[in-house]
Amino acid sequence: MQWTSIVAIYGLFWVLSAFLVMPFGMRTVEDEGHHKVPGTVESAPAQFRPGRIALRATVLAAILFGLFYANYVYGWIGVESLNFFGKPPETEG
Repeated sequence: MQWTSIVAIYGLFWVLSAFLVMPFGMRTVEDEGHHKVPGTVESAPAQFRPGRIALRATVLAAILFGLFYANYVYGWIGVESLNFFGKPPETEG
């Protein structure tokens, strides 16, 4: 696998991980006991911490990419493992 492919696939895993970890640990303004500013959404976080989200996403993306790369090297799950509908019908040609 080329290094550019590794960077691109890791980037995809990182973005996926960022969206997965973003809601965890979020506390709203009401949870913190502060006054809600008019015009803000009720689900808006009281303190948005992008550094913490980036760190969590980096760790999760590294784990997921490690599993992906190990599967790439050792071939645990291949295309033939994902055939849920049986053998395709023969085509005449």
